[in-house]
Amino acid sequence: MAERQEERSIGELFSQLANDTTTLVRQEVRLAKVELGQKAAQVGRQVGLIALGGAVAYAGLLAVIAALIALLAQYMSVWLSAFVVGVVVIGIGIYLSRREIAALKQLDVTPKATVETLKEDKDWAKGQLR
Repeated sequence: MAERQEERSIGELFSQLANDTTTLVRQEVRLAKVELGQKAAQVGRQVGLIALGGAVAYAGLLAVIAALIALLAQYMSVWLSAFVVGVVVIGIGIYLSRREIAALKQLDVTPKATVETLKEDKDWAKGQLR
């Protein structure tokens, strides 16, 4: 086998290198698709859970808001009790939204395995050219 490699022409060697490089690039593209697909699924799942949580909380919140307004209306005018409750609800909503946006920003969507194997492929290709 070693004798055969020594007998190969430079054209054959470059052809083999091109074929190997093409195979590696195709494999890296497949890996990147899988990895990015997994990351996208994770983001989609988090966004879906945020929306679901928001919808459920909204339904319950409407009932609680009505009850609070009715309770406060016994001690102050109805419009003032509705205003006070509305301001509190807005504050809570802003807090929850900011917290979830911060969680999404923390999510790392870098295809780490692909980046690592690309570095290895670069080193391999350099070794083949030596």
